[in-house]
Amino acid sequence: MSRPDPAAIFAALGDPTRLMLLDRLGGGEQPLAALAQGTDISRQGIAKHLAVLEAAGLVVSHTSGRERRFRLRDGGITSAQDHLARIARGWEDTLARLKAHVER
Repeated sequence: MSRPDPAAIFAALGDPTRLMLLDRLGGGEQPLAALAQGTDISRQGIAKHLAVLEAAGLVVSHTSGRERRFRLRDGGITSAQDHLARIARGWEDTLARLKAHVER
């Protein structure tokens, strides 16, 4: 899979249910049924959220027997982190120039 698009990652992260799913997957690979337990969301609803996360490159899935299992994708969030780091560097440079200008 190619490097995930930061915009797709940020869009996927913009939903509380998807954030909850990522948090649960932080504990390791889990089947769809386990991810749906303890929520007010149907398995089909959870599957749709997982499909968004998978399309964004944040999770991967595989079938084991009759169940579909999900886990965090290694390095899935890296492109978003890199994008935020570039933005932060731009702000740091801008603020440093402003500080130098004000201190003159």
